[in-house]
Amino acid sequence: MQYLVSVIDDGTGLATPTEEADIGAFNDRLRAEGHWVFAGGLGSPDPATVIDNRGDEAVFTDGPFVESKEYLAGFWIIEAADLDVALALAAEGSKCCNRKVEVRPFL
Repeated sequence: MQYLVSVIDDGTGLATPTEEADIGAFNDRLRAEGHWVFAGGLGSPDPATVIDNRGDEAVFTDGPFVESKEYLAGFWIIEAADLDVALALAAEGSKCCNRKVEVRPFL
């Protein structure tokens, strides 16, 4: 089963060199153990654009969808046998990137 592990930043900024190294080592481990599917980091939500095309015309709004101190800073998509394995991996990922993470299964 695949899981999305969302990295939640509270405005602390970019990863430190130590965090980057730890994240790289964690990514290597995910690959080596067959858990790796995809991962990526995201920039600040400040330059985001929200698009709502549910009406007659698309509406473009500058800025993030929600105003919040916390925002999505990156993610891993992992393959895990079950939720317990996904949670254990996510706990290690949280430690490596020094951020909170959220785990959600794909449907």
